[in-house]
Amino acid sequence: MTSRTIDYTKYPVPRIRHHANPTLYLPESNHHVHLSYYPPVVVPDWREHFANGQPPAWLDVGSGMGKFLIETALGAPETNILGIELRKTAVEWVQSVLHGEKISNASLLWYSVVNGLQFIETGSLEKIFYFFPDPWVKKRHHKRRAFSNALLDEFARMLRPDGRLYLMTDVPEVDDYQQEVLREHGYFSCQYTPSDAEWGPTVRTDQERFCLKKNIPYVRVTCVPALQPAPDGADHDQHSHS
Repeated sequence: MTSRTIDYTKYPVPRIRHHANPTLYLPESNHHVHLSYYPPVVVPDWREHFANGQPPAWLDVGSGMGKFLIETALGAPETNILGIELRKTAVEWVQSVLHGEKISNASLLWYSVVNGLQFIETGSLEKIFYFFPDPWVKKRHHKRRAFSNALLDEFARMLRPDGRLYLMTDVPEVDDYQQEVLREHGYFSCQYTPSDAEWGPTVRTDQERFCLKKNIPYVRVTCVPALQPAPDGADHDQHSHS
């Protein structure tokens, strides 16, 4: 890990709603008219996102205010990491930090994953992070959850055979839902990973720090392609918080 720290006070944080407009969680094809606040469905040019012009090796889905993305990139300067986020204001703020700090191996894309991730090459990703998604607890709102068989199809396609998918949530119902979707999908073998020594990411998200500070239980899950051995030392049988 790098010892470099960022003075975030140099970058005033704009006021951002915690929840994005519900229409952003639905595919573009569901909308009959163009919505100015809906993220464009485009194919990124990696030369515009990373200094080396190469595609990403790590993907952070739902980057929020991006501190995990930023600090992970600082700790792995030779690795390109792409974040995806629905809220345009958050994307613009993170981009201002990346530009101001001259961090050239990270980029945050304003995009909705429900439109697919076809622009990421098959078998190219080493790691995918999917942390603290919006819970959408009410049953009528479950359709807004991005975690689905379709998204897992994309994760399975994009990951290398030795790649890993990391999940984290502090909402037990979300964890139960994700485990159900994973079992139904069948591609991944997943283990609860309460031990820091066995958990791959070394940077904590803001929400993870908040959970630790307030003693709020949360779970961390490591998933690998089912034909690959499960992560050593992981706890498969019980939900644990770190």
